[in-house]
Amino acid sequence: MKINRFNDYSLMSSYGSQICVDFIKKKPNSLLSVATGNSTLGLYKEFKKYFISNTNFFSKIKVLKLDEWILNSDSENLGFCEKYIRFNILLPLGISMDSYISFNANTSNPEAECLRIYNEIRALGSIDICILGLGKNGHLGFIEPGAPFHIKPYVAKLSKESQNHEMVSKHNTKYISGFTLSINQILSSKKVIILVSGEGKQNAIKDLLSGEISTNCPASFLWLHNDVECLINENI
Repeated sequence: MKINRFNDYSLMSSYGSQICVDFIKKKPNSLLSVATGNSTLGLYKEFKKYFISNTNFFSKIKVLKLDEWILNSDSENLGFCEKYIRFNILLPLGISMDSYISFNANTSNPEAECLRIYNEIRALGSIDICILGLGKNGHLGFIEPGAPFHIKPYVAKLSKESQNHEMVSKHNTKYISGFTLSINQILSSKKVIILVSGEGKQNAIKDLLSGEISTNCPASFLWLHNDVECLINENI
């Protein structure tokens, strides 16, 4: 794992964006798995800046949603991660829905939805770049501490930290489960970028950087990958 520390969030975001741009230049039809949240938002804003003067640059990439809260099947909500990705990635970069692979937050059959996503990824080969954030409890996506090692996408039982995440905390409904790619799929990516920023993550950072691999800190499994860029904003 290559660890880079920054004293400025914008510098971290710019650095991460450049890594992705350099990769896409070599493989224009890259499949990007994208995380939501504040840690990765700056990177996506850098993508948008690059797009303004390179309007065809992202035209061949495909985007894959990393995770999503599961809603009631009769809900009118598109999904919390869905809205984030459409607003911050798809629309700003001119990426069509045909180039987007997404868990359906309102499905009445979550297990079938997991299988559909698995098959769509298999049809494309593998994830090229996996963009991650670090959760306060060390989670990746909705791969929560103590979760078993899954091979395929699965329905996760969410921790209290994920149930109370700022993206859903303003809603009266409690969302207790979610979709997530598996740690196996993340580790099968050709390149992984994890951006670490935000308050309350000191313990998670310590556990990650200790080098000890444990299900208590799902992010620690990234040490098993041979091409991980860990970008840490120390000004938090």
